[in-house]
Amino acid sequence: MVTQSHSDAPTRLVTADELLRLSKDEFYGELIRGELCEEMPPGFRHEKIVAKLIVLLSLFVEARGLGTVTGCSGVWTERDPDTVRAPDVQFYSAERLPLDDQSIGYIEIAPDLVVEVRSPNDTLAKLRDKANMWLDVGVRIVWVVIPEQRIVELYRPGHEPMTLMGNDQLDGSDMLPGFNCSLDAIFGPADQAASPSTR
Repeated sequence: MVTQSHSDAPTRLVTADELLRLSKDEFYGELIRGELCEEMPPGFRHEKIVAKLIVLLSLFVEARGLGTVTGCSGVWTERDPDTVRAPDVQFYSAERLPLDDQSIGYIEIAPDLVVEVRSPNDTLAKLRDKANMWLDVGVRIVWVVIPEQRIVELYRPGHEPMTLMGNDQLDGSDMLPGFNCSLDAIFGPADQAASPSTR
């Protein structure tokens, strides 16, 4: 098991290859400049929203042969020391990643679209910083989904963030033309938002 030292000795930097070999029993999280950053597994509402978005995007993308949609597979964003980040949902266009790609390890190509869903242990500042990090490494659009407020923030390079709420439609803009869904399709009907089982 790889652990972080709490002594004065320098922390041994972990590589992306070593991270890939760790099991979830040993470590759950990301690698940032060679250091393991453990995260708690997200809750039920978070994963329910992630699953809905993966299904909605996959049905649209696969029917048109546009690319590949995955869940939180790691993306290798820096080397020496290594950084591996894992968005909740990601879309790769066929132009960036061939449809027949069978990579086993972490992809070193920035996704076209990244979705980050706020989990109970995320601060909004942390989530927004992560959105800007994705833009810096070449992601074209980032959706930041905030369940408790029933809003989605859109981030694009060179643009101010845009907030969708209420009856707004989430669309694929010029990257996924024709894709759109209501916020209710992501969050469920608004009158269910206060149900204790979804908090």
